[in-house]
Amino acid sequence: MKVAMAQINAVVGDIYGNIEKIQEFLELARDCGADIVAFPELAVTGYPPQDLLYEREFVKANKEYLWKLINENRELVGIVGFVDYEDGALYNAAAVFKGNKLLAVVHKTLLPTYDVFDETRYFKPSKNIAPVKIDINGEKLLVGVEICEDLWDEEYSVKVTDILAAKGAELIINISASPFYVGKRFVRMKLLQEKSKKNGVPIFYVNLVGGQDELVFDGQSLAVDKTGNLIAVGKQFSEDLVIADLDVENGTAEKVEMPPYCKEQEMFNALVLGVKDYFRKTGFRKAIVGMSGGIDSSLTTCIAVEALGAENVIGVYMPSKYSSQQSKEDAQKLAKNLGILFVEIPIQEIVESYMKTLERPLEEIRDHFALTKESDDLVADENIQPRIRGNILMDISNRLKELKVLVINTGNKTELALGYCTLYGDMTGGIGALGDVSKLEVYRLARYVNTKAGREIIPENVFKKKPSPELKENQYDPFDFENVSPLVDDIIEKRKGKWELLEKGYPGELVEDTYLRIKRAEYKRRQAPPCIKITPKAFGIGWKMPIVNRWNGQ
Repeated sequence: MKVAMAQINAVVGDIYGNIEKIQEFLELARDCGADIVAFPELAVTGYPPQDLLYEREFVKANKEYLWKLINENRELVGIVGFVDYEDGALYNAAAVFKGNKLLAVVHKTLLPTYDVFDETRYFKPSKNIAPVKIDINGEKLLVGVEICEDLWDEEYSVKVTDILAAKGAELIINISASPFYVGKRFVRMKLLQEKSKKNGVPIFYVNLVGGQDELVFDGQSLAVDKTGNLIAVGKQFSEDLVIADLDVENGTAEKVEMPPYCKEQEMFNALVLGVKDYFRKTGFRKAIVGMSGGIDSSLTTCIAVEALGAENVIGVYMPSKYSSQQSKEDAQKLAKNLGILFVEIPIQEIVESYMKTLERPLEEIRDHFALTKESDDLVADENIQPRIRGNILMDISNRLKELKVLVINTGNKTELALGYCTLYGDMTGGIGALGDVSKLEVYRLARYVNTKAGREIIPENVFKKKPSPELKENQYDPFDFENVSPLVDDIIEKRKGKWELLEKGYPGELVEDTYLRIKRAEYKRRQAPPCIKITPKAFGIGWKMPIVNRWNGQ
């Protein structure tokens, strides 16, 4: 029996377009001789639909279009994720059909409410767990259909996979929309192997692919036989129809090998897909990047070019009197290597005009409150520069409307965590390419860019020079990133407390300072652009910290 996994790139809210894609893959699976084809979780609506689920017409349309597709279907067995509703309640559901006959509707049992998930906000859980009886080539087959979290049951008392197997399921098909993070393929594979061996049943895991806001879904659908052997694997970061020819009686199939793994390649490709789909699905066509000659903007520009093509990327260099000639040369060289449009816009005259315009009003305010100019925070003089740069990028984006230009933010996760960024300045952008990439990983990914190309794309000097915002004379970043970057990761991603960090060997003063900086910067992060998520814990919809917060981490 041939089981097909159709990992499609659905668009949230595009019900008609998603149905067309499902129809396309149904026909492709039929042409390939498949007996069953399964699609990802909520394939009809796209995932996650979030508060679109409160719009009745949206929910109604998703069901109506699916029923129409089923009515027009021929002999193939299909399993498609959609939103079901009964007696005023919504369910994350799977429709199981053969030809134009609906065989069953399966509701999701385990509803996640952690990290980026908030499914109990919308859905009710299933209370009826049972396999679906399907006729395949005249033979009756019991198929256990489950939805994403139903497989990830470690923290739940209900074990959906075990129950389905105990009730006679001869194979399990899990339809999923599983957000990507680096190395997740190993977690999924381990889980599938454990479950298949424990229950003596093959498991097919079909996963969504594509970018949705800050989330990336990597596809790479997997199937294992009852012994845990890998029997099918889908492409990563692209649509695919993956077919395994299963011996149902023995629960086995021909073994295949997992593709070779490279962490940097996986990270880079995830970021590229995130940027590409964000532009494609929001209707933007060209990216504009503020190029400083530094490592972050250099990597961001490379990601933009890979995602959109060199002809669709504009690099803008905006020097002040503190910008070095070397930075200019590095930015120019990178732009030339990538083949993108490079524009230089000096900002020093704007800075001086800005400060002159503010001089009298500031003096009036000081006089009113009995302040002297000596009490001013001179960091304000530095922050004028990135704010002017941000305004320039936004003006170009806004003004050249026919080009449909969007600003890509270049800030990395370490600096965003520490608040080492300027609101309405270098935090400007419609999407953040590196907001979930630590400073050290930025360097590794930049090296990967050159290795992948087989030549120097990012100039060697960018790697060698000390990081600097170049906002005043002889200025360099005030952090030892070799220590601070992993410390930030331990706090944000691993949620380690102060005592754990001290026991790990971090200096006490550094731990205190880092904790304080992270807490103070929460209000900034609330105003940051969405950042593409590639780690288990990213800033954004999965990070729910209060701005007003007096917990000191002890």
